[in-house]
Amino acid sequence: WRIGGCICFLCSLVKCSTLLTSPLLLVLSETRLLEIVEAACEKSDFDCNKLLEQLEDQVETWWFHRQQEAPDLFEWLCIEELRLCCPPGRFGPDCKECLSGPGGVCGGLGRCEGEGTRLGDGECVCDPGYFGQLCQSCADGYYREKSSNHSTPACAACYHSCKKCSGPEDYKCVDCKPGWILHDNKCVDTDECGTELARCLSNTYCHNTDGSYECRGCDQACVGCMGSGPARCKKCARGYKLRGAKCLDVDECSERVIACPGLNEACFNEEGSFRCECADGFIRRDSICVENQPYSGPEKGLFDDMTDDEVLVLQQMFFGVVICALATLAAKGDMVFTAIFIGGVAAMAGYWLSEKGDRMLDGFLKGR
Repeated sequence: WRIGGCICFLCSLVKCSTLLTSPLLLVLSETRLLEIVEAACEKSDFDCNKLLEQLEDQVETWWFHRQQEAPDLFEWLCIEELRLCCPPGRFGPDCKECLSGPGGVCGGLGRCEGEGTRLGDGECVCDPGYFGQLCQSCADGYYREKSSNHSTPACAACYHSCKKCSGPEDYKCVDCKPGWILHDNKCVDTDECGTELARCLSNTYCHNTDGSYECRGCDQACVGCMGSGPARCKKCARGYKLRGAKCLDVDECSERVIACPGLNEACFNEEGSFRCECADGFIRRDSICVENQPYSGPEKGLFDDMTDDEVLVLQQMFFGVVICALATLAAKGDMVFTAIFIGGVAAMAGYWLSEKGDRMLDGFLKGR
């Protein structure tokens, strides 16, 4: 980037300095120099600004001390001082002269490789339609036009299939490009697909094009083919069957063999295959299809549907049974069971009276 950056920077700077070094505008002031330097690079161009910073001392030296003896900044700085560039028409480390002809560098029909830089080999890179050391000959696919004056006529394009020709028409071919064959001064397309010239992989077929061919994929119904579509198959692929001249999809779901042997499964046909899914109202769990029942929550307990009054009755019946059992044991004269019996009766009476009292007070407050 240093060479390119140098040229970009100097081109901008030289334009400014050319105006400033004219007799009317020559002002050797540092302020004017800063104005020129600041305008030399775009603020967003990092490479240019970096190079400008590196060359700041040399630019100031030229500006204040060397302008009179070396008015061309490009020549003094890039060619002589930094040795990064060459004059026009020269190239390489030693700035050798480019090949030139009657029309200038490379005969005026190309460019010199590395011209203006310390790089390149100096060979001519010819314009389209020309070749040779000085780009004086017509390249393949071009012919020399006739000229009415004494100047060298230009090279013009042949018909697209001609490698060499005597004119632009299709019947003026002298030699043909690859993929074409000469017949009666015309280049006729070679059908590679009708010969052994084509090389296509398995499960593809050859399609002829102008001057060449291309390999295209067979239809998915085919294993090997001779063209496009299911009617050009060499053999039918799995899931397809030959019916007439075409390989057509087999409907596995309608065949006698059960395609989906799983319980509550339904078969769905697809192109070249099928799939098994659970029938409507069923879902797959652990590889089997089970009935899709909505979740009803945990099972209810034995007493979940009972009312409060029914629960109260059951509690009283339970306490009654317990009291009776204690009374039977107390009747035998055992003092321990007798004491337990009396305590149980007292607790039962207290619970009953408390329950009755709450109900009576609740009825009184409600005006019953």
